[in-house]
Amino acid sequence: MAKPARPNLVYIFTDQQRADTMAAYGNDWIEAPNLDQLADASFVFENAYVSSPICTPSRSTQMTGLWPHTNGCIKNNIPLPDDVETLAEFFPDEYHTAYYGKWHLGDEVIKRRGWDEWHSIEDQYRGWHTKAEYDEVLSDYHHYLIGLGHEPDKDLRGKKVFSRPFAATLPEEQTKATYLGDRVGEFIGRNKDRPFAICINFFEPHPPYAGPLDDMYDPGELPQLPTFMVDPPENSAGMHRLMAEAQKTALADSGVGTADLFGRDLPPEEVSGEGPAVDTEEEFRRIQASYYGLVTLMDRGVGRVLKALEDAGIADRTIVVFTSEHGDQMGEHNIFQKVVMYEQSVKVPFLLRVPWLDGGMVAGRYSHIDTIPTLLELMGLEVPGHLQGASRAGLLHDGGSLEDNDVIITWNGRSIDLTFPLTELERMRELPHRAVVTGDGWKLNLAVGDQCELYDLNNDPYEQVNLFDDAAYSDRVVEMAWKIRRWQIETGDVALIPDVYPGVGHVAGMR
Repeated sequence: MAKPARPNLVYIFTDQQRADTMAAYGNDWIEAPNLDQLADASFVFENAYVSSPICTPSRSTQMTGLWPHTNGCIKNNIPLPDDVETLAEFFPDEYHTAYYGKWHLGDEVIKRRGWDEWHSIEDQYRGWHTKAEYDEVLSDYHHYLIGLGHEPDKDLRGKKVFSRPFAATLPEEQTKATYLGDRVGEFIGRNKDRPFAICINFFEPHPPYAGPLDDMYDPGELPQLPTFMVDPPENSAGMHRLMAEAQKTALADSGVGTADLFGRDLPPEEVSGEGPAVDTEEEFRRIQASYYGLVTLMDRGVGRVLKALEDAGIADRTIVVFTSEHGDQMGEHNIFQKVVMYEQSVKVPFLLRVPWLDGGMVAGRYSHIDTIPTLLELMGLEVPGHLQGASRAGLLHDGGSLEDNDVIITWNGRSIDLTFPLTELERMRELPHRAVVTGDGWKLNLAVGDQCELYDLNNDPYEQVNLFDDAAYSDRVVEMAWKIRRWQIETGDVALIPDVYPGVGHVAGMR
C-alpha cells in the first residue's frame, strides 16, 4: 500500500522492561499476545539500546532526540529545561498531539508546551515540582481512584496521594495499565478523523513488583540465565559489584531498614516492593514471576490501544512504536532493577509497525537516539537539524541492517536527591561511565576512578569475563576508546574518561 498523506503516530513505551520479555526476543513462554501480534507486523530491532539505564535520562532522549548531556537531564528527577523542544513540537499545526502516562521529566501533572492533551497517572514525583502552585494539582488517575471510592494512603508534599504499593493491590480493571489503555482508546476514537501523534508511557513492569497477576506464572518453572544469583566478576566495575553487595546487605537487614536498593529513605512497606525481601532463590523467583505478571498486565493495556486503532478503521495509516526506557536485572549478576551497564539493563524491545512497509528482523545494534529522526522521515515530515541521531528510514525501505552500527550508552549518576556523606556505593554511582557496543559485538565500559570493562558479547553474551586488563585485547580497547572519544567531541560531551594505551592495564590518565 502507498504511504498516506498524513499518517498518525502511536508511540508506546513501558517502564523497566528488558528485551527478553516477549516472543520476538526468544521468550516462548510468556503470555503477551498483543505484543506478539504487533511484532509479527513490525520491524523488530534485534538489539536496541537506551541512552542511559535509568528513567529520566533515557526518556529525555526518546522525547527530544538529544543525548542527556545535551538536553540537561543527566540524572533522575532533573526537569527538562523549558527551552528544549520535545517531539510534539516537531509536528505541523494540523497534527493533534497528546501525552498519556508517566512523564518523569519534571512537573509530572502539568501539561508541557507543545502537547495539545496531557493525561497524567503519577503523583510520586511531587517532590520535584518547580512551582509551589503545582502542588495543588493531582493526577488524572488519582481523581479516577477517588471517583471509585478509594482513600489515598500516603502523605506527600501537602497532599494525600495513592502510594504505589496501594495501587499494586487493585483489581486488574482499576490498574494503571487498564486505565491508560481505556483512556488512550477514547482518545483514538475522538481523533480518528484528523491526524494525530500520541505518546503513551505504561508504568508497568516498574516496581513495586506486585499486581493482580502475581500468581499467573509458576516461580519454580521460570527459565534462568547462567548469571542468575551469580555475583559480578571480581574484576568488574565497582559500581556493579557494590550494587550486588548492597542488595545482600539490605536483605541481611531483613528488609526492616529505611533504605531501598538505591539508598533512598522509604517507608518499610515501599522498600519491600522494590526488590526481594530475603536472599533466597525462592524469593528471587517469586519477584520474577510478579514482574512477568506485570508484563502481561501491560500487554493487555497495549491490546486496548491496538484494538481502538482497528475499531476506528485507522490502523492502516498509523505508525506504531513499542519500546521501553530501560530494562531490569531481575537477579542477573545478583542485582535487581537497573543503573548498571549489563545487557539486561541497557537493552530493550523495539518494534516499529509501518503499515505501508513489510517488516522483519533488523539485524545489528540500534540506539534510541535515532528514533525521532526515523519516525519523522517515515511520516514524510521535516527532520530538525539539531537532532543528534540519524534517520534509519532508508534502511527500512531498502531492507538493510545495522550490523556496522556502534551504539553509545551514558551514565552520569543516579539522582539529584543525594544526601551527604555518601556511602561507597553512592560515591561510586556518581562516577560518569561511557560505554560503546560495537557493530561486531564488543562492549567497552570506561570510567575514571572505577574498573573499566571489556566484554565479547559474541562468545560471552552474559558478560561473565571482563577482558579489559588482558594485554591480548589492548588494540581493541584503544580502538573502542577512540570511538567513545570521537563521539564525545562530536556531541559536546565533557565527561571525564580514561586515556588508554596498548599494554597491560591500558589506563594512562584521564581527560
